[in-house]
Amino acid sequence: MNARTEADLLLPDMHSPARLSNTQLDALEEETIFILREVAGAFERPTLLFSGGKDSLVLLKCAEKAFGSGRIPYPLLMIDTGHNFPEVTAFRDHRANELGAELIVRSVEDSMARGTVRLAHAGESRNAHQSVTLLEAIEEFRFDALIGGARRDEEKARAKERIFSHRDSFGQWQPKDQRPELWTLFNTRHAPGEHFRVFPISNWTELDVWQYIERENVELPSIYYTHKREVVERRGLLVPVTELTPPRAGEHVEVRDVRFRTVGDITTTCPVASLAADAGDVVIETLTVNVSERGATRMDDMTSEASMEKRKKDGYF
Repeated sequence: MNARTEADLLLPDMHSPARLSNTQLDALEEETIFILREVAGAFERPTLLFSGGKDSLVLLKCAEKAFGSGRIPYPLLMIDTGHNFPEVTAFRDHRANELGAELIVRSVEDSMARGTVRLAHAGESRNAHQSVTLLEAIEEFRFDALIGGARRDEEKARAKERIFSHRDSFGQWQPKDQRPELWTLFNTRHAPGEHFRVFPISNWTELDVWQYIERENVELPSIYYTHKREVVERRGLLVPVTELTPPRAGEHVEVRDVRFRTVGDITTTCPVASLAADAGDVVIETLTVNVSERGATRMDDMTSEASMEKRKKDGYF
């Protein structure tokens, strides 16, 4: 799941037997900054998708370096299901305010009130319905580029994405009709009503992200690190016990030391058992995993191998 873990990347250190090299981060950061500036120069109304999660916070850190603190030239956009972890939404607001950035929040609940989103039943996850709210926000603000923190190592469908991913006038993605990206030459041509999804950290791995968080001292929501939480075991996952995800009949509730590898809608996101208390601990832990972060934590990706690709075709991130 995580590249560049060969023995030659373990460098000698005077205080410890070996340490993991992070020299690849300079090239990855440079590429990301180049792409962020390319978007600012090539599009009229771009926005940066900002959830308050680790990948979007790394992206935001690179944007600070690209343009300077308080000078990010596009607004931040959050699509809120209404079922997000409160620690994450509070941190989202804190970070946006700290940067002096414009934060636009659009809610799935507003789409439900308009009748454009209808749940099959009250307990249905709202996660997949974010696509509708996102497309409505694109139409409202006439965004022509949306910058996201998705990475190719996360999931099979995301591995198919180009860095500049074209969307048609219906917001749909066609995996068999993508444009070549040779020598970092990006085709940004689009017709009225069409837009691009841009993924500047496509080439990063989960390990790269955590090494960067450690190197740059990127602040994260507390749930990314070890804490005690009530959980139940279900289908090989640790499901958090909340009002939205109560235990089922016969399930045993226990308090475990856990952390979240990724954050999202409460109804679909699970923690993993962990004692990692800081970014350095997570780097070491990440070296040992053999399941992707979405595979280890997301209930909505377990419905079928094609579930993410179907959602992306419909306009998902």
